[in-house]
Formats: sequence, structure tokens, C-alpha cells
Amino acid sequence: MGCVLDGVPPGIEVDREDLQREVDLRKPSGALGTPRAEEDTVEILAGVLNSRSTGAPIVLFIANRDTDSSKYNRFRTVPRPGHADLTQLRKYGETVDLRGGGQFSGRMTAPMVAAGAVAREMLRTIGVQVAAYTQQLGRVDDPEDRTLKEVRRQARENPVRAADPEIALEMIQEIMEAKHEDDSVGGVVRCLAVGLPIGVGEPFFDSLEGELAKMMFSIPGVKGIEFGAGFRAAGMRGSEHNDSFLVEDGEIHTVTNHAGGVLGGLSNGMPLDLRVAFKPTASISREQRSIDLERMEDTTIKIEGRHDPCIVPRAVVVVEAATALVLADLCLRGDFIA
Repeated sequence: MGCVLDGVPPGIEVDREDLQREVDLRKPSGALGTPRAEEDTVEILAGVLNSRSTGAPIVLFIANRDTDSSKYNRFRTVPRPGHADLTQLRKYGETVDLRGGGQFSGRMTAPMVAAGAVAREMLRTIGVQVAAYTQQLGRVDDPEDRTLKEVRRQARENPVRAADPEIALEMIQEIMEAKHEDDSVGGVVRCLAVGLPIGVGEPFFDSLEGELAKMMFSIPGVKGIEFGAGFRAAGMRGSEHNDSFLVEDGEIHTVTNHAGGVLGGLSNGMPLDLRVAFKPTASISREQRSIDLERMEDTTIKIEGRHDPCIVPRAVVVVEAATALVLADLCLRGDFIA
């Protein structure tokens, strides 16, 4: 797998070890994840010289080495519930490559994370920081309104990427219970970005919210996204939802942030605040109902292989990367990054 990053300005720091550290955060953690052990070694093939971008397209490559494709042949006949087997078979026909999930695999997020590390460096030049954490995992929810500084300090210190050590223990227990029952759980990743100047976004087809939503839905398993108060806004009055303006130390701020840092599809200078919902991992060890496409009759399927009982902890760094990529792109388009 790999990716091409076009349009990165020359002179941006691109250190391979920094990219590798980000990609390593996407790896499964012990009993909480799949036993599959990919090295996920990031190689920079072009566009970087002496750890600096040259202005040419940056080409990144990550090899698959710990592979076992034998179990995927059956899914051509009996598609897995919750997976894209049936839809891609119908769209692409018999030549489709189902091995490892093909282009719908969660493995596709590995180069996204590597690319996001480059985007982070671009954003750093204008003082923008991005951080995410697991806000909800199954039935366990973190009700606190966390700051970016708090998230950066805590979320990478525990295997579930929670912003609170005690809540992390509850989330670990939630995953282990589901795993013991041959089941899986989903959750919510909250992402914050601070330092965005006012006006980032290109309405109305390429608004800040629209571009972020489009990118988030490229991440396998994502089923929803909301900004600020999100769906809660439907039950609020205008007087409650509107974020009143004030001036602090010569800067414009708002009293609340129900808008999630976005007004009219443009950043308003407040922290960008978004939440991304992930469904439970589709691959579970329980027997499930399916269909036999050759006989066109009902059947059952029991999925074998190496799967995560919860993808949310591994997805936190992916959401960070996806956010950084969109923000870097829109900042370039809006001439906020030279």
C-alpha cells in the first residue's frame, strides 16, 4: 500500500521516524486487538531529501508481509454480514480482489496515517495542532469536555486512547467482555484542532464540514459524524445554541462552542470539535446468517481469522490524520500556508 501527496510546499520537515511513530500508534495492542503482526514499515520513495520536502510529489510505501488470503475465497460465494463483499462483487464482478477486504480493508488507513504526519508538519508552520481520543467505547462514555492539551497528555498513554486513565480501564473491560462473548463493540472518537485562523474552508461544495465528513467516511467502519452540539442542536433553542461573541486580549472568541468551530462552512477561530462514530467490528466469531450466491439460498457463516474485537482505539490516530490532511489541504487552498 502507499500514497502520493501532491502539493506539499518545499522545505517542510518530513522525518521518517516521525511518520513511523504515528503509524505505530495504529497497530493492535495486545489482547485488545488482532494477533496479526504487521511491521508497517514506512518507506519514503520520492519527494523528500535530507528530511525536507522538495516540492515534488511525496511517495510513501508500506508493505504487507503477515498475510493469509486463503480464508477469503469463500466470501465470493457466501458474503460476510457487515462487510463489503456483496456490494463489491456486484459492482466489480468476478475479477474483484476480496483478499484482506481489498480496497475496503482497514489496512488502507495505514498510508493515510503516514500522510497525515506530513500534513501535521504543514499545519505546525501556522500554529495548528490536532489531537483525538476515544470518547465512547461500547457502553462506556467519557462525559467530560476535554481540552486539546489534556488529550495530548493522556490519550497516547493507554491502549484504548482514552483521555482519562480510570475510564480507560472501564473501556478495556468492555472490549474484553465482548471478545469473551465472540462479539465486538464500536465507539466514538472525538477530535479537536486549535489554532485555525478564521476563514478556512471553500463554501459551498467544499465547506470545512463537508470536506471533513467526506474524508471521515473514507475510513472503514465510520457511520456518523457531528460537529459541536451536532444532533443535540435539533432539541435546542436558538438562544441556547448560538455562540455569543466576546473580545479577550484583543482576540475574538465565543462564550460557547456549540458550532464546533465552524460557521457557514468556514472556521470561526474557535477549536474545531468533531465526533466520529464507528460501528462494531463486522468480523465476529459467532455464527451468522448469510446467503449462498451460487445456490441463491439461505445459509450460515462463521468467520475465521485474526480480527479486532474493537477498532476504535486503532482508529484514533486515523481520525487525527484524516483531520490534518483536510485542514492542510484547505489551508493551502485558502493561502493560509505559503
